[in-house]
Amino acid sequence: MNPNILQTPIDYLKGVGPTRATLLRSELGVHTYQDLLNLFPNRYLDKTQYYKINQLQRNSAEVQIIGKIVHLKTVEQKKGKRLVAKFIDDTGEIELVWFKGHKWIRENIKLNTPYVIFGKTKYYNGFNMPHPEMELLAEHQQNLRTAMQPIYPSTEKLSNRGITNRVLSKMMQQLFIETNVRFYDTLSAEILEELKLISKSEAVFNIHFPKSQELLAKAQYRLKFEELFYIQLQLIIKKLIRKQKIKGFPFTDVGEYFTTFYNNHLPFELTNAQKRVIKEIRNDIGSSAQMNRLLQGDVGSGKTIVGLMVMLLAMDNGFQACLMAPTAILANQHYQGITELTKDLDINVKLLMGSSKVKERREIHQELEDGTLHILIGTHAILEDKVKFKNLGLAIIDEQHRFGVAQRAKLWHKNTYPPHVLVMTATPIPRTLAMSLYGDLDISVIDELPPGRKAIKTVHRYDSNRLKVFKFMADEIEKGRQIYIVYPLIQESEAMDYKDLMDGYESIARSFPAPQYQISIVHGKMKPVDKDYEMDRFVKGETQIMVATTVIEVGVNVPNASVMIIESAERFGLSQLHQLRGRVGRGAEQSFCILMTSFKLSADSKTRLETMVRTNDGFDIAEVDLKLRGPGDIMGTQQSGVLNLKIADIVKDNDILKTARHYAVKILNEDPSLALEKNKVLMYTYQQMAKHKNIWNYIS
Repeated sequence: MNPNILQTPIDYLKGVGPTRATLLRSELGVHTYQDLLNLFPNRYLDKTQYYKINQLQRNSAEVQIIGKIVHLKTVEQKKGKRLVAKFIDDTGEIELVWFKGHKWIRENIKLNTPYVIFGKTKYYNGFNMPHPEMELLAEHQQNLRTAMQPIYPSTEKLSNRGITNRVLSKMMQQLFIETNVRFYDTLSAEILEELKLISKSEAVFNIHFPKSQELLAKAQYRLKFEELFYIQLQLIIKKLIRKQKIKGFPFTDVGEYFTTFYNNHLPFELTNAQKRVIKEIRNDIGSSAQMNRLLQGDVGSGKTIVGLMVMLLAMDNGFQACLMAPTAILANQHYQGITELTKDLDINVKLLMGSSKVKERREIHQELEDGTLHILIGTHAILEDKVKFKNLGLAIIDEQHRFGVAQRAKLWHKNTYPPHVLVMTATPIPRTLAMSLYGDLDISVIDELPPGRKAIKTVHRYDSNRLKVFKFMADEIEKGRQIYIVYPLIQESEAMDYKDLMDGYESIARSFPAPQYQISIVHGKMKPVDKDYEMDRFVKGETQIMVATTVIEVGVNVPNASVMIIESAERFGLSQLHQLRGRVGRGAEQSFCILMTSFKLSADSKTRLETMVRTNDGFDIAEVDLKLRGPGDIMGTQQSGVLNLKIADIVKDNDILKTARHYAVKILNEDPSLALEKNKVLMYTYQQMAKHKNIWNYIS
């Protein structure tokens, strides 16, 4: 069969034509035969059973009955008329009812001829079925019949223009007849055998025309596995190519800087998770490949110490290191932290930001180029072309999702070979998603908190308890603690949200009057200078309460702040709630997070709040978030292309994803270039995918 037949424009399929083709393109994105074939059903109706009229139950189920129409009449009603037919089989009778389309039905219905009817039954003085699907028994027996009737995705516009589910099914039938679709198999004999998968042809046929529940399940598994397998294969090949092609600097020495710090200056014993991660990183940078590693760890899990120790390894090998953060506040914090940790070592650390003075900049540029500057910490300013290093060996990027790929590429060009890259994030990405999104990065996870950290206590309170919450705040301030109060701010309802923020601020100011209490306020309409000033007062402890919109989610470290109150918590996403909660609990004191809501809560909001109260584990939370929101939302649009899945679902098909990844890894370990005879079909399919950017184009 001509392999290009599936690239035929959909207009040419018998029964489609230009008008329908235009609708299919605009409503369902179906441009070619190929696209129609990949329009997978959402669900299936079981048509394996034929009911007798005396078996019907009053349950408004969809049923299928064989019988004949013996009588037709029109009945007047308050508005318009209805057409009623008496339908009988050998056990009883039922009424069929139509509220529109009378003329067509009267002209086309054959009396006393066997029909198969299908529809929902209603009960009112006996059973009736409004607007049944009808087919002559003789035709029904000849058709490309399926026991499970597929229900295809549709839109209101399609239904209104007469492209019903039945019409789509007919098109699909026509497609199979015209193309006589025979697929070559896209998976190797080895995989098919080990996993007992059905063939590609069988799978595609049974996804559209399943002969039984069992065959349908096999078809779905086979197509989901294939889709996930090829995504994993792509990601892993990308990673292998990068490791072979892109040479890195081997850091072979563990020298004075690292050992002195490790033995004498560590503020506390490293957790096992931190030790494990440092080992993983050392294995990477010790080889001649360039490291590209994602380091995930919840807020406060000690990623910065790990980052610093890797920088010290770079210095031991004669290289410089830089750390780039998304905001000035965060960069400043890293700078303070690292200067404090290395104060007894002979190390030159500098801070470079957009606001740095010309004199400071000159000094930094000079020291970078002559190599006397060891560690540079900063914001995007580091990326500017005039920032040149003598020998940059390691770049650490904090909070990756704030930086695009282009910015990472700029760092690569700061040396002859690209420096090793370590990306740190406190946004836990569920393991399932990480496998699919960052399958081309190596991933390390710090999954335990340093000793001495107390878990944050989280509670949910309704607005009616506000006075008790104020009393609790006063008690905490009495103990010398500080408090955050966060209000949601969403573009769509911006004006309302600012009003809520200001109303809230006023009621807090009334309950916590000056001079006894000082309150800071930070929101998006303020000038950056004013924001920094207010933040700074809070950091220094001059104000006890910080009222803010969500701008504070990224990394302000105030060890003395022990209470986080989140207003209208039902309006925040789970990962946002978790990020906000991570702003407290940074000191040794017991910290609290109070989620305030009104009584009206949706089921999803309840789940989010219950999850927050139940657990502090970021990964646990991310998994629940993924189930609630789906993958596209979590990663934002730039990543969702990877997840434009036709049939698999990253959340529900988690187990298939793991199996698919396992096979992809196993095959590439044994045969990295897919050159073996048994993997020929995988190589061919992989190349076809690259050509058509589409997993489903492999037809003989």
